[in-house]
Amino acid sequence: MTKNNNLDFGSSDLSLPDELRGPLIQHLDHLRQQYLQRNWGGRVGFGTRPALIVIDLAVYWTQSQYQMGTQADSVVEATCRVLAEAREAGIPIFFTSLALDPADPPSPQNRKLVMDLKPEDTALLELDERLQRQPSEKLILKRYASCFKGTNLHEMLTSLGVDTLIVTGLSTSHCVYATCRDAVDSFRVIVPREAVGERCEIMHRVNLLDIDIDLGDVMPVDEVAAHLQGSTASEK
Repeated sequence: MTKNNNLDFGSSDLSLPDELRGPLIQHLDHLRQQYLQRNWGGRVGFGTRPALIVIDLAVYWTQSQYQMGTQADSVVEATCRVLAEAREAGIPIFFTSLALDPADPPSPQNRKLVMDLKPEDTALLELDERLQRQPSEKLILKRYASCFKGTNLHEMLTSLGVDTLIVTGLSTSHCVYATCRDAVDSFRVIVPREAVGERCEIMHRVNLLDIDIDLGDVMPVDEVAAHLQGSTASEK
């Protein structure tokens, strides 16, 4: 986030008018304080065995010329920083993208969002090359918003003894939020603030506050990186 509180990601046609941004941010800060006074929004902190998940940072979402795309360079860059520390610390890393199968039966949700993907568009669902996914890092192809629904992510995390899930990627109000919602009953949830993003500014701000109050700890990337660096140092 820049000093004037403008976001450096998202779609310009879905951004807040300048005259509303300041009052909205003030109101969200006020809401945070009101929740804290109700003993809501405490910190969960890191456990001892974290894992990292990078949600849907594929070309179809990170390149603004596509239907689901938006300006996401800063989110990718922040995620790459977390990835670098996670790799150095040797923690489990997971990526996700969309499972595209024309044979899948339609659902009511398909009436809410009609995606313009065709069977030959599988290249758009490949991860952004800046992430430099390694062969040992699991790629999960999913049909639903949550990375847990219809996948074996929960089983993989528990088999690895993971107690903390660091969540990055797109988009804050949809796949990031849904994943945090499903994760919180079994894992501590940590969200590096700069490493998640959303095409719509108000949806990002409101859902990020909701995550921080109800589901996990929203923290600066610097703090998440420092924790992972500390984990690496303690193992040496």
